[in-house]
Amino acid sequence: MTAQPDASRDEAVIAALVAELGERTVLAGPDRPARNESDWSTLGPQAPLAVVRPATTEAVAAAMRICARYGVPVVPQGGLTGLCGGARPVPGAVALSLERMTGIEAIDPASATMTVRAGTPLQVVQQAADEAGFLVPLDLGARGSCAIGGNASTNAGGNRVIRYGMTRDMILGLEVVLPDGGTVTALNTMIKNNAGYDLKHLFIGSEGTLGIITRLVLRLFPKPACTMAALCALPDYDAVVGLLAAARRGLGPMLSAFEVMWPDYWETVGDMPGVRVPLPQGHAAYCLVEAQGTDEAYDAPRFQAWLEQQAEAGLLADAVVSRSMADVTAFWGVRDACSEFPLVLGPHEPFDIGLPVATMDAYVRACKAALAGRLPGAFALFYGHIGDGNLHIVAGLKGAHPQPKDVIQEVVYGLVREFGGTVSAEHGIGLTKKPWLGHVRSEAEIALMRRLKAALDPDGMLNPGKVV
Repeated sequence: MTAQPDASRDEAVIAALVAELGERTVLAGPDRPARNESDWSTLGPQAPLAVVRPATTEAVAAAMRICARYGVPVVPQGGLTGLCGGARPVPGAVALSLERMTGIEAIDPASATMTVRAGTPLQVVQQAADEAGFLVPLDLGARGSCAIGGNASTNAGGNRVIRYGMTRDMILGLEVVLPDGGTVTALNTMIKNNAGYDLKHLFIGSEGTLGIITRLVLRLFPKPACTMAALCALPDYDAVVGLLAAARRGLGPMLSAFEVMWPDYWETVGDMPGVRVPLPQGHAAYCLVEAQGTDEAYDAPRFQAWLEQQAEAGLLADAVVSRSMADVTAFWGVRDACSEFPLVLGPHEPFDIGLPVATMDAYVRACKAALAGRLPGAFALFYGHIGDGNLHIVAGLKGAHPQPKDVIQEVVYGLVREFGGTVSAEHGIGLTKKPWLGHVRSEAEIALMRRLKAALDPDGMLNPGKVV
Protein backbone atom coordinates (compact mmCIF):
# COMPACT_ATOMS: atom_id res chain seq x y z
CA MET A 1 0.00 0.00 0.00
CA THR A 2 0.94 3.66 -0.47
CA ALA A 3 -0.70 6.07 1.91
CA GLN A 4 -3.21 8.43 0.32
CA PRO A 5 -2.81 12.13 1.18
CA ASP A 6 -4.78 13.00 4.31
CA ALA A 7 -3.51 16.11 6.05
CA SER A 8 -5.59 15.69 9.20
CA ARG A 9 -4.56 12.04 9.60
CA ASP A 10 -0.91 12.92 9.00
CA GLU A 11 -1.03 15.59 11.70
CA ALA A 12 -2.78 13.19 14.05
CA VAL A 13 -0.25 10.36 13.62
CA ILE A 14 2.70 12.73 14.09
CA ALA A 15 1.09 14.16 17.21
CA ALA A 16 0.47 10.66 18.56
CA LEU A 17 4.06 9.61 17.85
CA VAL A 18 5.45 12.72 19.55
CA ALA A 19 3.16 12.24 22.56
CA GLU A 20 4.28 8.62 22.98
CA LEU A 21 7.96 8.85 21.99
CA GLY A 22 9.01 12.48 22.39
CA GLU A 23 10.27 15.20 20.06
CA ARG A 24 13.82 13.86 20.09
CA THR A 25 12.60 10.58 18.60
CA VAL A 26 10.10 11.97 16.07
CA LEU A 27 11.42 14.40 13.47
CA ALA A 28 8.87 16.02 11.19
CA GLY A 29 8.62 19.01 8.88
CA PRO A 30 11.87 20.98 8.57
CA ASP A 31 13.47 18.76 11.24
CA ARG A 32 13.44 15.68 8.96
CA PRO A 33 17.05 14.77 8.05
CA ALA A 34 17.70 14.72 4.31
CA ARG A 35 19.81 11.57 4.71
CA ASN A 36 16.67 9.55 5.47
CA GLU A 37 15.14 10.35 2.07
CA SER A 38 17.11 7.74 0.12
CA ASP A 39 19.62 4.90 0.22
CA TRP A 40 22.55 4.21 -2.13
CA SER A 41 20.26 3.28 -5.01
CA THR A 42 19.91 5.55 -8.04
CA LEU A 43 16.21 6.21 -7.40
CA GLY A 44 16.64 9.69 -5.95
CA PRO A 45 15.20 11.17 -2.75
CA GLN A 46 11.66 10.81 -1.39
CA ALA A 47 10.75 12.73 1.74
CA PRO A 48 8.96 10.66 4.40
CA LEU A 49 6.03 11.93 6.42
CA ALA A 50 8.31 11.84 9.47
CA VAL A 51 11.49 10.17 10.66
CA VAL A 52 11.13 8.12 13.83
CA ARG A 53 14.36 7.15 15.62
CA PRO A 54 13.49 4.83 18.53
CA ALA A 55 16.19 3.74 20.96
CA THR A 56 14.49 0.59 22.30
CA THR A 57 12.48 -2.34 21.04
CA GLU A 58 9.53 -1.11 23.09
CA ALA A 59 9.66 2.24 21.28
CA VAL A 60 9.78 0.47 17.89
CA ALA A 61 6.71 -1.53 18.88
CA ALA A 62 4.89 1.59 20.08
CA ALA A 63 5.63 3.38 16.81
CA MET A 64 4.30 0.43 14.82
CA ARG A 65 1.11 0.27 16.89
CA ILE A 66 0.43 3.96 16.37
CA CYS A 67 1.11 3.83 12.63
CA ALA A 68 -1.07 0.73 12.29
CA ARG A 69 -3.91 2.47 14.13
CA TYR A 70 -3.80 5.40 11.70
CA GLY A 71 -3.13 3.28 8.61
CA VAL A 72 0.23 4.94 7.90
CA PRO A 73 2.87 2.64 6.37
CA VAL A 74 6.36 2.32 7.81
CA VAL A 75 9.67 1.95 5.97
CA PRO A 76 12.46 0.50 8.18
CA GLN A 77 15.93 1.98 7.74
CA GLY A 78 19.38 0.83 8.84
CA GLY A 79 22.63 2.25 7.52
CA LEU A 80 21.02 3.33 4.21
CA THR A 81 23.75 1.60 2.20
CA GLY A 82 21.43 -0.64 0.15
CA LEU A 83 21.57 -0.47 -3.63
CA CYS A 84 18.00 -1.57 -4.46
CA GLY A 85 15.81 1.10 -2.89
CA GLY A 86 14.68 -1.12 -0.02
CA ALA A 87 15.14 1.63 2.57
CA ARG A 88 13.89 4.48 0.38
CA PRO A 89 10.67 5.96 1.78
CA VAL A 90 7.42 5.68 -0.16
CA PRO A 91 5.10 8.70 -0.34
CA GLY A 92 3.14 9.26 2.85
CA ALA A 93 5.14 6.75 4.89
CA VAL A 94 7.00 7.12 8.15
CA ALA A 95 10.71 6.26 7.98
CA LEU A 96 11.66 4.24 11.04
CA SER A 97 15.42 4.51 11.51
CA LEU A 98 17.30 2.19 13.86
CA GLU A 99 20.34 4.50 13.99
CA ARG A 100 19.92 5.02 17.78
CA MET A 101 19.50 1.30 18.52
CA THR A 102 23.19 0.59 18.82
CA GLY A 103 25.43 -1.34 21.15
CA ILE A 104 26.80 -4.75 22.02
CA GLU A 105 24.60 -6.21 24.75
CA ALA A 106 26.54 -9.38 25.56
CA ILE A 107 29.39 -11.59 24.43
CA ASP A 108 29.34 -15.17 25.70
CA PRO A 109 32.77 -16.80 25.23
CA ALA A 110 31.48 -20.21 26.28
CA SER A 111 28.81 -20.42 23.58
CA ALA A 112 30.76 -18.13 21.21
CA THR A 113 27.82 -15.77 20.70
CA MET A 114 27.19 -12.04 20.65
CA THR A 115 23.88 -10.28 21.32
CA VAL A 116 23.74 -6.95 19.53
CA ARG A 117 21.25 -4.21 18.71
CA ALA A 118 20.18 -3.96 15.11
CA GLY A 119 21.38 -0.43 14.38
CA THR A 120 24.99 -1.17 15.33
CA PRO A 121 27.40 -0.59 12.43
CA LEU A 122 29.02 -3.77 11.14
CA GLN A 123 32.52 -2.43 11.81
CA VAL A 124 31.66 -1.87 15.49
CA VAL A 125 30.42 -5.46 15.68
CA GLN A 126 33.64 -6.71 14.05
CA GLN A 127 35.82 -4.70 16.45
CA ALA A 128 33.95 -5.90 19.53
CA ALA A 129 34.37 -9.51 18.45
CA ASP A 130 38.06 -8.95 17.73
CA GLU A 131 38.66 -7.41 21.16
CA ALA A 132 37.02 -10.47 22.72
CA GLY A 133 39.30 -12.79 20.76
CA PHE A 134 36.73 -13.82 18.15
CA LEU A 135 35.81 -13.14 14.54
CA VAL A 136 32.58 -11.93 12.95
CA PRO A 137 33.37 -13.03 9.40
CA LEU A 138 30.74 -10.93 7.62
CA ASP A 139 32.65 -8.20 5.80
CA LEU A 140 31.47 -5.62 3.27
CA GLY A 141 32.98 -2.53 1.71
CA ALA A 142 30.32 -0.47 3.53
CA ARG A 143 31.31 -1.96 6.91
CA GLY A 144 31.68 1.48 8.52
CA SER A 145 28.18 2.60 7.55
CA CYS A 146 25.94 -0.44 7.14
CA ALA A 147 23.97 -1.69 10.15
CA ILE A 148 23.96 -5.31 11.29
CA GLY A 149 20.16 -5.36 11.24
CA GLY A 150 20.17 -4.24 7.63
CA ASN A 151 22.75 -6.92 6.85
CA ALA A 152 20.34 -9.47 8.28
CA SER A 153 17.26 -8.07 6.56
CA THR A 154 19.00 -8.30 3.16
CA ASN A 155 20.93 -11.50 3.98
CA ALA A 156 24.17 -9.78 3.00
CA GLY A 157 27.01 -11.82 1.56
CA GLY A 158 30.32 -10.03 1.36
CA ASN A 159 33.88 -11.18 0.89
CA ARG A 160 34.08 -14.48 2.78
CA VAL A 161 30.92 -16.37 1.87
CA ILE A 162 33.02 -19.16 0.36
CA ARG A 163 34.18 -20.10 3.87
CA TYR A 164 31.57 -18.84 6.33
CA GLY A 165 28.35 -18.57 4.33
CA MET A 166 25.85 -15.71 4.08
CA THR A 167 24.61 -13.57 6.97
CA ARG A 168 21.83 -16.13 7.47
CA ASP A 169 24.47 -18.70 8.47
CA MET A 170 25.84 -16.43 11.21
CA ILE A 171 22.56 -15.74 13.03
CA LEU A 172 21.23 -17.91 15.85
CA GLY A 173 18.41 -15.74 17.17
CA LEU A 174 16.39 -12.59 16.51
CA GLU A 175 14.04 -10.18 18.16
CA VAL A 176 11.47 -8.80 15.72
CA VAL A 177 8.66 -6.24 15.89
CA LEU A 178 5.69 -7.28 13.73
CA PRO A 179 3.53 -5.00 11.56
CA ASP A 180 0.82 -4.77 14.24
CA GLY A 181 3.32 -3.77 16.93
CA GLY A 182 3.64 -7.19 18.51
CA THR A 183 7.13 -8.37 19.47
CA VAL A 184 8.65 -11.81 19.00
CA THR A 185 11.75 -12.30 21.14
CA ALA A 186 13.59 -15.42 20.07
CA LEU A 187 17.17 -14.69 21.08
CA ASN A 188 18.31 -18.29 20.78
CA THR A 189 21.99 -18.90 21.55
CA MET A 190 22.17 -22.59 20.59
CA ILE A 191 23.37 -23.96 17.27
CA LYS A 192 21.07 -26.97 17.63
CA ASN A 193 17.48 -25.99 18.34
CA ASN A 194 14.81 -27.82 16.35
CA ALA A 195 11.85 -26.95 18.58
CA GLY A 196 9.30 -26.15 15.88
CA TYR A 197 9.64 -23.75 12.97
CA ASP A 198 12.87 -21.76 12.83
CA LEU A 199 11.07 -18.43 12.58
CA LYS A 200 14.17 -16.28 12.20
CA HIS A 201 14.44 -17.37 8.56
CA LEU A 202 11.14 -15.62 7.80
CA PHE A 203 12.77 -12.29 8.56
CA ILE A 204 16.37 -12.78 7.38
CA GLY A 205 16.42 -11.63 3.78
CA SER A 206 12.84 -10.33 3.80
CA GLU A 207 14.04 -6.70 3.53
CA GLY A 208 11.86 -5.35 6.32
CA THR A 209 8.61 -6.39 4.63
CA LEU A 210 7.55 -8.92 7.29
CA GLY A 211 8.98 -7.47 10.50
CA ILE A 212 11.58 -5.07 11.92
CA ILE A 213 14.65 -6.78 13.35
CA THR A 214 15.64 -5.06 16.61
CA ARG A 215 18.20 -7.42 18.21
CA LEU A 216 20.29 -10.34 16.98
CA VAL A 217 22.33 -13.22 18.37
CA LEU A 218 25.39 -13.79 16.17
CA ARG A 219 27.66 -16.79 16.00
CA LEU A 220 31.28 -15.95 16.73
CA PHE A 221 34.16 -17.79 15.10
CA PRO A 222 37.78 -18.36 16.11
CA LYS A 223 40.00 -15.44 15.20
CA PRO A 224 42.54 -16.49 12.55
CA ALA A 225 46.13 -16.52 13.72
CA CYS A 226 47.40 -15.58 10.27
CA THR A 227 46.10 -14.37 6.92
CA MET A 228 47.81 -14.98 3.59
CA ALA A 229 46.84 -13.61 0.20
CA ALA A 230 47.99 -13.63 -3.40
CA LEU A 231 47.06 -11.59 -6.44
CA CYS A 232 47.24 -13.80 -9.51
CA ALA A 233 47.14 -13.10 -13.24
CA LEU A 234 45.63 -15.91 -15.32
CA PRO A 235 45.81 -16.72 -19.03
CA ASP A 236 42.10 -17.55 -19.51
CA TYR A 237 38.88 -18.28 -17.66
CA ASP A 238 39.46 -22.02 -17.72
CA ALA A 239 42.52 -21.32 -15.56
CA VAL A 240 40.29 -19.34 -13.15
CA VAL A 241 37.96 -22.31 -12.72
CA GLY A 242 40.95 -24.61 -12.37
CA LEU A 243 42.54 -22.37 -9.74
CA LEU A 244 39.29 -22.26 -7.75
CA ALA A 245 39.06 -26.04 -7.76
CA ALA A 246 42.71 -26.31 -6.75
CA ALA A 247 42.19 -23.81 -3.92
CA ARG A 248 39.23 -25.73 -2.55
CA ARG A 249 41.14 -28.98 -2.77
CA GLY A 250 44.58 -27.81 -1.65
CA LEU A 251 43.70 -25.13 0.92
CA GLY A 252 40.53 -26.72 2.25
CA PRO A 253 38.97 -24.83 5.16
CA MET A 254 41.79 -22.27 5.04
CA LEU A 255 40.31 -20.77 1.85
CA SER A 256 38.47 -17.62 2.95
CA ALA A 257 38.05 -15.57 -0.26
CA PHE A 258 38.33 -16.01 -3.99
CA GLU A 259 37.77 -12.80 -5.96
CA VAL A 260 38.04 -12.36 -9.71
CA MET A 261 38.48 -9.14 -11.71
CA TRP A 262 38.14 -8.99 -15.50
CA PRO A 263 40.61 -6.91 -17.58
CA ASP A 264 38.41 -3.79 -17.92
CA TYR A 265 38.10 -3.61 -14.14
CA TRP A 266 41.85 -4.06 -13.65
CA GLU A 267 42.67 -1.36 -16.19
CA THR A 268 40.20 1.11 -14.70
CA VAL A 269 41.45 0.56 -11.16
CA GLY A 270 45.05 0.78 -12.34
CA ASP A 271 44.43 4.31 -13.60
CA MET A 272 42.86 5.50 -10.35
CA PRO A 273 44.94 7.81 -8.14
CA GLY A 274 46.13 6.21 -4.93
CA VAL A 275 45.64 2.62 -6.12
CA ARG A 276 48.69 0.50 -6.89
CA VAL A 277 48.10 -2.63 -8.95
CA PRO A 278 51.09 -4.98 -8.52
CA LEU A 279 50.53 -6.90 -11.76
CA PRO A 280 50.64 -5.54 -15.32
CA GLN A 281 47.66 -5.17 -17.62
CA GLY A 282 47.07 -7.51 -20.53
CA HIS A 283 46.03 -10.73 -18.80
CA ALA A 284 42.68 -12.46 -19.26
CA ALA A 285 41.71 -12.39 -15.58
CA TYR A 286 43.01 -11.45 -12.14
CA CYS A 287 42.28 -13.34 -8.92
CA LEU A 288 42.66 -12.43 -5.28
CA VAL A 289 43.01 -15.61 -3.23
CA GLU A 290 42.96 -15.34 0.56
CA ALA A 291 43.56 -18.05 3.18
CA GLN A 292 43.25 -17.82 6.95
CA GLY A 293 45.16 -20.21 9.20
CA THR A 294 45.74 -21.15 12.80
CA ASP A 295 49.55 -21.44 12.82
CA GLU A 296 51.60 -18.99 10.76
CA ALA A 297 54.75 -21.12 10.99
CA TYR A 298 52.91 -23.96 9.27
CA ASP A 299 50.15 -22.30 7.23
CA ALA A 300 52.16 -19.53 5.54
CA PRO A 301 54.68 -21.96 3.97
CA ARG A 302 51.80 -24.25 3.03
CA PHE A 303 50.08 -21.38 1.19
CA GLN A 304 53.33 -20.47 -0.57
CA ALA A 305 53.89 -24.08 -1.62
CA TRP A 306 50.33 -24.37 -2.90
CA LEU A 307 50.79 -21.24 -5.01
CA GLU A 308 54.02 -22.56 -6.48
CA GLN A 309 52.26 -25.79 -7.42
CA GLN A 310 49.65 -23.83 -9.38
CA ALA A 311 52.37 -21.94 -11.23
CA GLU A 312 54.08 -25.22 -12.13
CA ALA A 313 50.74 -26.60 -13.34
CA GLY A 314 50.42 -23.68 -15.76
CA LEU A 315 47.41 -22.06 -14.14
CA LEU A 316 49.19 -18.78 -13.37
CA ALA A 317 50.67 -16.28 -15.78
CA ASP A 318 52.01 -14.16 -12.91
CA ALA A 319 51.44 -13.71 -9.18
CA VAL A 320 52.47 -11.74 -6.12
CA VAL A 321 52.11 -13.15 -2.59
CA SER A 322 51.68 -11.20 0.63
CA ARG A 323 54.56 -10.93 3.07
CA SER A 324 52.65 -9.06 5.77
CA MET A 325 49.16 -7.94 6.76
CA ALA A 326 49.98 -4.61 5.11
CA ASP A 327 50.31 -6.51 1.82
CA VAL A 328 46.99 -8.29 2.42
CA THR A 329 45.32 -4.93 3.06
CA ALA A 330 46.88 -3.46 -0.08
CA PHE A 331 45.64 -6.41 -2.19
CA TRP A 332 42.14 -5.89 -0.87
CA GLY A 333 42.51 -2.20 -1.64
CA VAL A 334 42.64 -3.10 -5.33
CA ARG A 335 39.45 -5.12 -5.05
CA ASP A 336 37.67 -2.54 -2.85
CA ALA A 337 38.58 0.37 -5.15
CA CYS A 338 35.19 -0.18 -6.78
CA SER A 339 33.72 1.99 -4.01
CA GLU A 340 35.31 4.98 -5.78
CA PHE A 341 33.76 4.23 -9.17
CA PRO A 342 31.10 6.98 -8.88
CA LEU A 343 33.91 9.55 -8.72
CA VAL A 344 35.89 7.98 -11.58
CA LEU A 345 33.20 6.77 -13.97
CA GLY A 346 30.44 9.24 -13.27
CA PRO A 347 26.80 8.12 -13.36
CA HIS A 348 26.37 4.40 -13.94
CA GLU A 349 24.19 1.43 -13.02
CA PRO A 350 25.52 -1.15 -10.51
CA PHE A 351 24.42 -4.79 -10.61
CA ASP A 352 24.71 -7.71 -8.21
CA ILE A 353 23.89 -10.99 -9.91
CA GLY A 354 24.56 -14.68 -9.38
CA LEU A 355 25.57 -17.21 -12.03
CA PRO A 356 26.91 -20.74 -12.27
CA VAL A 357 30.68 -20.39 -12.00
CA ALA A 358 31.38 -22.43 -15.13
CA THR A 359 29.35 -20.10 -17.38
CA MET A 360 30.34 -16.77 -15.86
CA ASP A 361 32.90 -15.76 -18.48
CA ALA A 362 30.50 -16.67 -21.28
CA TYR A 363 27.95 -14.39 -19.62
CA VAL A 364 30.52 -11.57 -19.41
CA ARG A 365 31.33 -11.84 -23.11
CA ALA A 366 27.65 -12.01 -24.09
CA CYS A 367 26.79 -9.04 -21.86
CA LYS A 368 29.58 -6.86 -23.22
CA ALA A 369 28.57 -7.67 -26.79
CA ALA A 370 24.88 -7.03 -26.15
CA LEU A 371 25.54 -3.71 -24.41
CA ALA A 372 27.80 -2.58 -27.24
CA GLY A 373 25.11 -3.53 -29.75
CA ARG A 374 22.29 -1.72 -27.93
CA LEU A 375 24.36 1.21 -26.65
CA PRO A 376 27.45 1.99 -28.78
CA GLY A 377 30.13 3.43 -26.54
CA ALA A 378 28.78 1.82 -23.34
CA PHE A 379 31.27 0.71 -20.69
CA ALA A 380 30.94 -2.37 -18.49
CA LEU A 381 33.27 -3.59 -15.74
CA PHE A 382 32.98 -7.07 -14.23
CA TYR A 383 34.29 -8.35 -10.90
CA GLY A 384 33.06 -10.29 -7.89
CA HIS A 385 33.08 -13.10 -5.37
CA ILE A 386 33.43 -15.84 -7.95
CA GLY A 387 34.02 -18.53 -5.36
CA ASP A 388 30.32 -18.29 -4.44
CA GLY A 389 28.98 -17.46 -7.90
CA ASN A 390 28.48 -13.73 -7.30
CA LEU A 391 29.26 -11.32 -10.14
CA HIS A 392 29.16 -7.53 -9.84
CA ILE A 393 28.72 -5.32 -12.91
CA VAL A 394 29.15 -1.58 -13.32
CA ALA A 395 27.70 -0.40 -16.64
CA GLY A 396 26.84 2.92 -18.19
CA LEU A 397 27.10 5.30 -21.11
CA LYS A 398 29.62 8.10 -20.72
CA GLY A 399 28.05 11.52 -20.90
CA ALA A 400 24.46 10.27 -20.85
CA HIS A 401 22.11 12.18 -18.52
CA PRO A 402 20.05 10.38 -17.47
CA GLN A 403 21.63 6.98 -17.93
CA PRO A 404 19.76 4.56 -20.26
CA LYS A 405 18.83 2.50 -17.21
CA ASP A 406 15.99 0.52 -18.79
CA VAL A 407 18.09 -0.66 -21.72
CA ILE A 408 21.02 -1.65 -19.50
CA GLN A 409 18.73 -3.59 -17.17
CA GLU A 410 17.04 -5.36 -20.08
CA VAL A 411 20.42 -6.57 -21.33
CA VAL A 412 21.86 -7.56 -17.94
CA TYR A 413 18.77 -9.26 -16.52
CA GLY A 414 17.65 -10.76 -19.81
CA LEU A 415 20.96 -12.60 -20.05
CA VAL A 416 20.74 -13.61 -16.38
CA ARG A 417 17.54 -15.46 -17.19
CA GLU A 418 19.12 -17.01 -20.29
CA PHE A 419 22.16 -18.23 -18.33
CA GLY A 420 20.12 -19.61 -15.41
CA GLY A 421 21.32 -17.12 -12.80
CA THR A 422 19.72 -14.81 -10.25
CA VAL A 423 19.04 -11.07 -10.42
CA SER A 424 20.16 -10.68 -6.79
CA ALA A 425 23.06 -12.48 -5.16
CA GLU A 426 23.50 -10.42 -1.99
CA HIS A 427 21.71 -7.05 -2.13
CA GLY A 428 18.05 -8.03 -2.14
CA ILE A 429 15.21 -6.97 -4.45
CA GLY A 430 13.83 -3.72 -3.00
CA LEU A 431 12.23 -1.56 -5.68
CA THR A 432 14.81 -1.62 -8.45
CA LYS A 433 14.82 -5.39 -9.02
CA LYS A 434 11.14 -6.03 -8.35
CA PRO A 435 10.17 -5.92 -12.08
CA TRP A 436 12.77 -8.62 -12.80
CA LEU A 437 11.96 -11.05 -10.00
CA GLY A 438 9.90 -13.16 -12.41
CA HIS A 439 13.03 -13.80 -14.45
CA VAL A 440 14.40 -16.06 -11.74
CA ARG A 441 11.46 -17.04 -9.51
CA SER A 442 8.48 -19.11 -10.68
CA GLU A 443 4.88 -17.91 -10.43
CA ALA A 444 4.33 -20.43 -7.64
CA GLU A 445 7.29 -19.09 -5.66
CA ILE A 446 6.17 -15.48 -6.00
CA ALA A 447 2.60 -16.43 -5.09
CA LEU A 448 3.88 -18.08 -1.89
CA MET A 449 5.89 -14.95 -1.06
CA ARG A 450 2.70 -12.91 -1.40
CA ARG A 451 0.82 -15.34 0.86
CA LEU A 452 3.49 -14.95 3.54
CA LYS A 453 3.32 -11.16 3.23
CA ALA A 454 -0.48 -11.22 3.48
CA ALA A 455 -0.37 -13.52 6.51
CA LEU A 456 2.08 -11.40 8.53
CA ASP A 457 1.16 -7.97 7.16
CA PRO A 458 -2.43 -8.10 5.87
CA ASP A 459 -2.76 -4.31 5.77
CA GLY A 460 0.53 -3.74 3.92
CA MET A 461 2.00 -1.63 6.71
CA LEU A 462 5.68 -2.57 6.40
CA ASN A 463 7.84 -1.43 3.51
CA PRO A 464 4.96 -1.43 1.02
CA GLY A 465 5.71 -2.07 -2.64
CA LYS A 466 9.08 -3.66 -1.96
CA VAL A 467 10.11 -7.16 -3.11
CA VAL A 468 6.61 -8.43 -4.10
